[in-house]
Amino acid sequence: MAKKFKFGLIVKLLIGIALGIIFGLVMPVWFNRIIVTAAKLFSSFLMFVIPLMILAFVTMGIADLSQGAGKLLLITAGIAYGSTLVAGSIAFFVAINLFPNFLNPAAIANIGDAEAGMLSTYFSLSMPPVLDVLSAVILAFILGLCISSMRGKELHDALYNPMKEFAAVINRVLEVAIIPLLPLYICGTFVNMTVSGQTFAILGVLWKVFLTVIILHFAILLAQFLVSGTICKKNPFLLMKNQIPGYLSAIGTQSSAATIPVNLECARADGVSPEIRNFVIPLCANIHMAGSMITITSCVTAVLLMHNMPVNIGIIIPFIMTLGIAMVASPGAPGGSIMTALPFLPLVGIASDSTIASLLIALYITQDSFGTACNVSGDNAISNIIDRINQSFTKKKAA
Repeated sequence: MAKKFKFGLIVKLLIGIALGIIFGLVMPVWFNRIIVTAAKLFSSFLMFVIPLMILAFVTMGIADLSQGAGKLLLITAGIAYGSTLVAGSIAFFVAINLFPNFLNPAAIANIGDAEAGMLSTYFSLSMPPVLDVLSAVILAFILGLCISSMRGKELHDALYNPMKEFAAVINRVLEVAIIPLLPLYICGTFVNMTVSGQTFAILGVLWKVFLTVIILHFAILLAQFLVSGTICKKNPFLLMKNQIPGYLSAIGTQSSAATIPVNLECARADGVSPEIRNFVIPLCANIHMAGSMITITSCVTAVLLMHNMPVNIGIIIPFIMTLGIAMVASPGAPGGSIMTALPFLPLVGIASDSTIASLLIALYITQDSFGTACNVSGDNAISNIIDRINQSFTKKKAA
């Protein structure tokens, strides 16, 4: 029996964008309002699910950190977080200096007010979240840290297993409802932008943002492997060559978790010891988000500039630092990082359920596979460094 062909998420998203533009140009107002209403209902459901997603995934991400080895765990987590912060900071520095060259006052004037001239919905349905975002983050940290430190002692697995199953439930919701309906959400956004006359002005600058992000991914990978090669006394270009299968697999799967088996083989080709690669690669797949941070930071800076909103280092750096932690164990499904980022957009002045937020989702997901590939490739740069540190620890013990 022939295998059934399925479109990938990026293709579905592009179809959603194309249909949104076509509907906005040729379909009557009553039809377009139906699409906009459906998109708004989805947005309300998404806002309901996001705090639950943060509670589930951040709790389990922290709880599972107990599976490391003391100092090496702390060093690995520190390097991963530091790499994510540096990548996001560099992306902002490049974006804030480069993007104004093509997001000039004339281009911004063409884009205009994001909400002006847009269609209203036929009706709306209030879906108040069970928890607000800040409460979800605080509770996730309390539960995660307590489970990590008390598991196998006072708690055994009585709290760990239910939280793991809760995370599985939320992941299923993401896979079955959130991700499949994202193209509808994006379609509704582009219907509204087309009706209001903003679509083509915005698309005229998005390709430049996309190109900048891809170049930044390659630049940060080159820097990571140069540092790793220097510390480990290995040829950084050989390390990058060994990483090609992992990079291409991540582009195809759009999932750090799904790329772990291939990435372990890349680490083996680098000569990383089995115990270190089996520890670092799965861990960093959950906590090292340099590529995703580059994409999100660049996209956020672009949409803020597009809509003539305040953007400076005092706004962006706290956002990067918060997101670097919140993205811990963001789900392996495509788009997981931007879903995790949504509730923190108010830190930079963007409402989580606004048209600007949905534009940000569209811009991010079209580049998600490249961000994931950057993430997992950087994981192997870290694995080589940790292997070198472990060798130093072993020599000291032997002495």
